[in-house]
Amino acid sequence: MAHHPDKNLNDDYAHQSHPITEWNEDDRPREKLQAQGPSNLSKAELLAIILGSGSRNQSAVELAQHILKDHDSRYSALGKASLNDLMQYKGVGEAKAISIAAAMEIGRRREDETPAAQVVIKSSMDAYKAVRRLLRDEHNEKFMGIFVGVRNQILEVREIASGGMTQVTVDLRNLFKMALNYKATAMIVAHNHPSGNPKPSQSDDVLTKRIVDAGQLMNIPLLDHIIVADTEYYSYADENRLR
Repeated sequence: MAHHPDKNLNDDYAHQSHPITEWNEDDRPREKLQAQGPSNLSKAELLAIILGSGSRNQSAVELAQHILKDHDSRYSALGKASLNDLMQYKGVGEAKAISIAAAMEIGRRREDETPAAQVVIKSSMDAYKAVRRLLRDEHNEKFMGIFVGVRNQILEVREIASGGMTQVTVDLRNLFKMALNYKATAMIVAHNHPSGNPKPSQSDDVLTKRIVDAGQLMNIPLLDHIIVADTEYYSYADENRLR
């Protein structure tokens, strides 16, 4: 898959402060997308199209570059920004902030459009993909259950609990009640680390062991525990830590 990193923030647009309508046609993001396709636009150019316009002193592309620079030039970081965060930029009102938030959400949902019932879990990456949209940009910890059938096909993905920035309390009775309701033959659990560090904590280890033990009693084994952190994840199964 081709990757198209953003141009340097001091690139050709840095010196252009006049309106986009006065630029050469090849430099206008909308016209460039129409002529060359979206894959040939930089991150800032794509964001500029969503913005539609800049401020009195900045073009839409310059404003987009400024916003991206403050978010490490990463859409994943921008996706965590609140509407209030975005509206701190001169030239970004409520309507533009909502447009940016909507675009980020479209990107997240596009990753997870395959109907859950058609997804079969064959690896930790499959499990990660099943929950990353739901967990990756959350500011608080959330705990999810992925309930699977006899062929490891996903029956349902449900939020079990939510907590603070560093901890979430999980009721095992609720977790296994859901598993029974969905007639699951096994399950995978997942939660996020808003800190960005996927390494499990001691409390994560204790919780995992409790679920493993309860699953053996209920004959609903735990296949994996996934910890999601930005674009990384940790898998207890991959590390052989479910015994």
